[in-house]
Amino acid sequence: MTNTISSEESSATGFKDKGNEAFKAGKWEDAVLQYGLAIKLGAQQQHKELPVFYKNRAAAYLKLEQYDKAADDCTESLRMSPNDPKALYRRATAYEALDKVEEAYKDATNIFKSDPGNKIVQPILHRLHLVVEERGARNAKTSTKVKQMMELTFDFGAPIEKRRSAANNLVVLAKESTGAELLFKEQCVAKVATLAKLEKDADIYVNMVRVVAALCDQNVERTKAVLQELGIPWFMRVLDQKHEDCVATAQYCLQTIINALSGLKNKPDSKPNKELCSKNNREIDTLLTCMVYSITDRTISGPARDAIIELITRNVHYSALEWAERLVEIRGLCRLLEVCSELDDYKYESAMEITSSTPTIASVCLARIYENMYYDEAKQRFTDQIDEFIKDKLLSPDMESKVRVTVAITSLLSGPLDVGNQIIARDGILQMILAMATTDDMLQQRVACECLIAASSKKDKAKALCEQGVDILKRLYHSKNDAIRVRALVGLCKLGSYGGQDAAIRPFGDGAALKLAEACRRFLIKPGKDKDIRRWAADGLAYLTLDAECKEKLIEDKESIHALMDLARAGDQSCLYGVVTTYVNLCNAYEKQELLPEMVELAKFAKHHIPEEHELDDVDFINKRITVLANEGITTALCSLAKTESHNSQELIARVLNAVCGLRELRGKVVQDGGVKTLLRLALEGTDKGKRHACQALARIGITINPEVAFSGQRSLDVIRPLLNLLHQDCTALENFESLMGLTNLASMNESVRQRIIKEQGLSKIEFYLMEDHLYLTRAAAQCLCNLVMSEDVVTMFEGENDRVKFLALLCEDEDEETAMACAGALAILTSVSAKCCKKILAIASWLDVLHTLIANPSPAVQHRGIVVILNIINAGEEFAKKLFDTDIMELLSGLGQLPDETRSKAREVAIQCLAAAEKYRIIERSDEAEIPDVFKESAKITEITEED
Repeated sequence: MTNTISSEESSATGFKDKGNEAFKAGKWEDAVLQYGLAIKLGAQQQHKELPVFYKNRAAAYLKLEQYDKAADDCTESLRMSPNDPKALYRRATAYEALDKVEEAYKDATNIFKSDPGNKIVQPILHRLHLVVEERGARNAKTSTKVKQMMELTFDFGAPIEKRRSAANNLVVLAKESTGAELLFKEQCVAKVATLAKLEKDADIYVNMVRVVAALCDQNVERTKAVLQELGIPWFMRVLDQKHEDCVATAQYCLQTIINALSGLKNKPDSKPNKELCSKNNREIDTLLTCMVYSITDRTISGPARDAIIELITRNVHYSALEWAERLVEIRGLCRLLEVCSELDDYKYESAMEITSSTPTIASVCLARIYENMYYDEAKQRFTDQIDEFIKDKLLSPDMESKVRVTVAITSLLSGPLDVGNQIIARDGILQMILAMATTDDMLQQRVACECLIAASSKKDKAKALCEQGVDILKRLYHSKNDAIRVRALVGLCKLGSYGGQDAAIRPFGDGAALKLAEACRRFLIKPGKDKDIRRWAADGLAYLTLDAECKEKLIEDKESIHALMDLARAGDQSCLYGVVTTYVNLCNAYEKQELLPEMVELAKFAKHHIPEEHELDDVDFINKRITVLANEGITTALCSLAKTESHNSQELIARVLNAVCGLRELRGKVVQDGGVKTLLRLALEGTDKGKRHACQALARIGITINPEVAFSGQRSLDVIRPLLNLLHQDCTALENFESLMGLTNLASMNESVRQRIIKEQGLSKIEFYLMEDHLYLTRAAAQCLCNLVMSEDVVTMFEGENDRVKFLALLCEDEDEETAMACAGALAILTSVSAKCCKKILAIASWLDVLHTLIANPSPAVQHRGIVVILNIINAGEEFAKKLFDTDIMELLSGLGQLPDETRSKAREVAIQCLAAAEKYRIIERSDEAEIPDVFKESAKITEITEED
């Protein structure tokens, strides 16, 4: 029994030791993992060092800036080992970072009481003492201000401007922890509930909703109290307003409540906490249920309905919330399809109010739900509910039901495409739609036309519909109704473009595509046409611009380009597909199939068709089109459309912005037009390909433009993770290179940026490319590392038990001048601040060869850096200096000091400093008759010949 315990203890200690090694190497996440294993194993056997394991993991959490977890670990350590100074100090640090100043001050005071001579705690104690005193005085002022602002805001007799100003001040106060707590204690929530029933001023109303959101922000207790006080129906009523700002604020407020209950944060890469979700499951589920039932509420406004569906779409993919399957359980799909089937043409008292964006938003939501049906049974339940809805509608004999079903199927084909294709493949469905298209009823014609367009999304179906539907579409194109004509036109455009960018496939005759494009253009720019018709015209161009001739024709037509821009800037989600796809085609930013020469020859032998690229899709033509679009303001248009929750649409937007950033001269235009903010969002959410395109665009901006300008403020930190995401083996060498170059520029900014790169485990990712057999990748990694070593934490990592210094030293011998210069520069920085790094260089077996290469390097810049390394080693201590001067280094330095080559003046000056430093140690005596060593004679001769010439 004793032996078993001893073995377990040894294993737990082993994990702790591994954690210590990882911590020293700067691998904080690995350290957390190892300490966690030590805790798990130690807890089972009541290990005597269990408190140490906890406080060590807390130290790693502090490095990762996970202060809540650090504080919890310290608390657990102190429970087992009270008054441990290290645990108290780390908890004080965590509390201070969490703005729990009083708790931090208490811990620091306890350390001081037990150890008054502790010099480490004295600075933090002094700092916290000042903060506590200042905060106490400020709290007293804040309390007075809260009371004053509340009295003024809720006084309906006060002047309106003063009330507005007071309401603004309440929002500011609510965003501070002290102000939020005081407002909550002063019964602000109850007063807001009363005010909402009576307030007529939109600005005050909106600010009161913002106050509620601020009170709920990241505070579970207050959030639950707010829900208890106001009730979810109150938020639904607030959401149902005509005022646009009010709808947006209410939506934000509900998202804040979801965040507080689930542990989410308002960041693209944030994820909910599963334990917190489970704990608050009742409240979260009630919120979801209320929102789902509100989707088909006949009394709410169209913008409110859109806001609710967007909220569901935004959160449905989080597995911790479990909303996707829950939506199927509570028949949320049927409600979404009810919204999709709503038509302005059927106006009854019970009709739902919708906006032009509602069908698109609802179809995106359906698509997102289906994406989260991760196993076959769940997918089947999804499809069964859709089937049930369609069958129920078709059981009714009236034509209205058939029209509504057709509209719902169109939304399915625009959202969860696989499900839509399954539905339209059912017996009789396609025949019903074709029959509706041949009637004289314009509504049926219009609806059927839209469904046929959506149904021809895949090449095989487009080909089949070409045989059955072209004649019908041609007949509809001659309708007197413009709404039907433009839809028939788009149908013909889509069927005529199923050959894609393959110039060899032309379903219609030569010149047909240009004629169709001209017809679309007339609808797009014709004055007086409503947005719906112009939107469909843009959809037609989206298909036709796969043809290179149509691209060139369109890019020369400034009027059409401006019309597309205006549609985009309106931010209408229904215009999204047509506008963005047209841009993708104009920039050739679509996915291109790589044609291997061997496969082409094999295809020729087998007499298979080989795709051909049009001569107008040459690089010069593409770049010209991109330049025109950028100068006409494509970035601002795309930023307006990027608010969509559709991941596929986000990918298209990212592709276009990346294509624009592919041209160096246009990158400043993207920054100027606000593209960076949009790219940061697209880089962290959406499809994998979309994120890669957005990341690459950010990297390209970071290469060309000063990062302090391109990524000002917090953005310089936010952009680091996207760039590091490109340092992956699945990414291309070009993406790797551009990421490294962008990171190099960022690392030169300040210590905060370098710390974030370290925290994101960037150092190991960057170092990996030092070993790549690729000149530009190795060079870029070395240059990035040269900037990172300016951080003390990176120096500490190089001082650890690893071969980092050795590898840098060996790379100084690289044939590429830029690589050698960067590595020598990094060594110069390291050796200037670390004697350990100096010692590591002299521990390399071939250290003398490395220094010889540096001293006699043909590049003056590399030589200069190499001599600085030698000077640093000499200054690091007499022991190191003696080891150097036991070799021929002295002779080489002496010769270099007399070399008559002005290009090497910097190296010569440092060499003289080396000799002076050696004199200080009395290792050598000055000699004025030192000869120039043979190794320098050739370069000296070259210099002389050049001067004579």
